[in-house]
Amino acid sequence: MSGLQHRGIGMTSERTRERLIHRLRREGIRDVSVLNALRSTPRHIFVDEALASRAYENTALPIGHAQTISQPYIVARMTELLMAGGPLDTVLEIGTGSGYQTAVLARLVSRVYTVERIESLQQQARRRCRELGLRNIRMRYSDGTVGLPEYAPFDGILVTAAPEGIPRVLIEQLKPGGRMVLPIGAGKEQVLVRVTRTAGGYDKELLERVSFVPLLGGLQ
Repeated sequence: MSGLQHRGIGMTSERTRERLIHRLRREGIRDVSVLNALRSTPRHIFVDEALASRAYENTALPIGHAQTISQPYIVARMTELLMAGGPLDTVLEIGTGSGYQTAVLARLVSRVYTVERIESLQQQARRRCRELGLRNIRMRYSDGTVGLPEYAPFDGILVTAAPEGIPRVLIEQLKPGGRMVLPIGAGKEQVLVRVTRTAGGYDKELLERVSFVPLLGGLQ
């Protein structure tokens, strides 16, 4: 789909996009900066053209390779949880996927580092973020289970797939006081967690039940 087509859909979807923002408010998203980031990020360019008419529904949608673009509420909720302790400079995202969550983060923090293990998804996400003029994103085709130690430590980490437990290797890539938001659990028994790194280890908050694809290692 061309940039011109993207703009055309964006223009006709402004009211639809605004309805989504109102729904997110009703569902409890309060951070105005997060809502504005979602409002200004055209979700329709992050899905296949055949699904563009559904882009502003509050639902996950398939993006191929058994992956999904997350439900807008989940994107907003995880971003709000990550940002709740104050402004962040550098954030690592594990699982670029479509690039939608990446683009939302890029409007809120100084630098986003993001890793993706499926090369074709990473290439599509790079193209989409460039089209939006987002220049504060560094993308890497690599195994997200090991993080990105060469650029650590990070102020925040956001994980968009579910490991069975909290990965120690990612905690070690947080700055002291840094925050990580991620789903954990196997199968359908997953819970959203916020982890804060402390001098002696980490604190964790169990927040709500969620459903994510599993966090996998290796490259594809």
